[in-house]
Amino acid sequence: MSGDLVLCDVTEQVAVVTMNRPAALNALSDAMLAAMTETLSRLAQDTGVKVVVIKGAGKVFCAGHDLKEMQAGRASADKGAAYFADLFGRCGSLMQMIPAMPQPVIAQVHGIATAAGCQLVASCDMAVAAEDARFGVNGVNIGLFCSTPMVALTRNLPRKQAFEMLTTGEFIHADRARELGLINRIAAPDQLESATMTLARTVAGKLGAAVRIGKRAFYQQMQMPLDQAYAYTGSVMAENMLLRDTDEGISAFIEKRKPDWA
Repeated sequence: MSGDLVLCDVTEQVAVVTMNRPAALNALSDAMLAAMTETLSRLAQDTGVKVVVIKGAGKVFCAGHDLKEMQAGRASADKGAAYFADLFGRCGSLMQMIPAMPQPVIAQVHGIATAAGCQLVASCDMAVAAEDARFGVNGVNIGLFCSTPMVALTRNLPRKQAFEMLTTGEFIHADRARELGLINRIAAPDQLESATMTLARTVAGKLGAAVRIGKRAFYQQMQMPLDQAYAYTGSVMAENMLLRDTDEGISAFIEKRKPDWA
């Protein structure tokens, strides 16, 4: 089980997952990766959860991988290259798990989100950030190009802006992150939780089955040529239309009343 490294609280069908390693800036250690993977795997199976929020305890969202732990792995004679291949493979699996979850996942970002922490934000379906939050893929500053964070980053940002971040190691502020498409909304630091939960509850108020179908289709169609995307999403909409609760939702709209969803 994840224990105290990751906290999870479910209220009104919204699960708030907190990375709880503030003294280490919520670094993605081996144990943290395992705890996050276990927690999100469990939530993915929970039909009572309609939205997941990921945040960090303490002063920052997440400062990336645990560099001290990585250096210890590098020095280990019986690990070496195999350790790093396994580490980045497990991290990549966690990042891929997020868009594959049936529920929308929202990052709630404060302080900094750097390297794999920025990757985590980019991997989420949406993100809300404090107006003083900063984002970076800063590995190049210590001689380690952020190649795995680059995968998520380049699926959020325009190519030249992503490359600039990767090669300069410079931070961008929340307003610039929103301009580039890395985050959705900005809030004052003392309003960050409220703004995130407003977004989460808005999504949680929709028909869960429709959102699950739609999220899956959103990511699938992005990988397809235009004609295949239309053929695929046409079949998805047909599937959605056959749901009992969709029929009820349309009838309620026509009759100007609230839907009676099961």
